[in-house]
Amino acid sequence: MVGSVPRAGEKPKAERQRPGGAGVAAGSVSQLELFQSAMRLFHQRKFAEARELFERAAAGADRAIAHKALLQSRMCGQRLEEPALVLKTFDDHYNYAITLLNARNLGAARRHLEAALEMQPGADHVHYALALCRCLSGDLEGAHENLKHAIEIDPRNRVLARQDAEFAPFGSQPPLDRLLYPEKTPRY
Repeated sequence: MVGSVPRAGEKPKAERQRPGGAGVAAGSVSQLELFQSAMRLFHQRKFAEARELFERAAAGADRAIAHKALLQSRMCGQRLEEPALVLKTFDDHYNYAITLLNARNLGAARRHLEAALEMQPGADHVHYALALCRCLSGDLEGAHENLKHAIEIDPRNRVLARQDAEFAPFGSQPPLDRLLYPEKTPRY
């Protein structure tokens, strides 16, 4: 085969060196290339994929790259671990839920608001926040129930919801419209 014969003074293809590699066979990826690819993934915050490549690079022959790859692999592992979140009190659940609600992590916010309500069922502000959470997730019937409880506990919540910019898109939609504006509801 003419194409595979090395030219004069050239090493055979299988013995050619890649940048940073030591005689890597054609088609395989060098330790340095693995490390560089893993670093790109790390900077893209794709820690699981990066860790896999770092671990492969750590098994390579170059001890300096292997050491760096091992350290980076450990960092990926640390970033992948969920922080242990311990919420014990009513206020812990409520405050964390509001943070999640503001970040529009609605499912988690709802779970923490419901946990807070289990601790203090008569907390009007939690019913109010849960009503907003349900509105934002498209559950207007559930929002109606929570807002109704909030208004029953403290009637000022009706005025607050009328003036709340986050409730504004939902205040004119049934069934919330009848709850927020009972004076406009036709009586038969």
